[in-house]
Amino acid sequence: MIVDFSIAPVGKGESLSASLVEVFELVDASGLSFEHHAMGTNIEGDWDEVMALVKACRDRMLEKAKRVSIFLRIDDRLGVTDGIRRKVASVEAKRRH
Repeated sequence: MIVDFSIAPVGKGESLSASLVEVFELVDASGLSFEHHAMGTNIEGDWDEVMALVKACRDRMLEKAKRVSIFLRIDDRLGVTDGIRRKVASVEAKRRH
């Protein structure tokens, strides 16, 4: 399963990077395959692992803000591993250079 995940505190100003440092640390320490990007993070793992990480990130963010906005987009495909890299590689292999 791949989850495109973003989380943001509500009411904490325009720049969010300082609020997201601890979330990045939780993702880094999770042991799951991930890829940070400008609008969030792709996380790959089984349902329970990924949702536990999302909950941990939510709980940590709620320690800093009374309101949190979370976006999740899920691609749940049985039998697929290393999907984060394989999906991009598949498209790149088909591009005309």
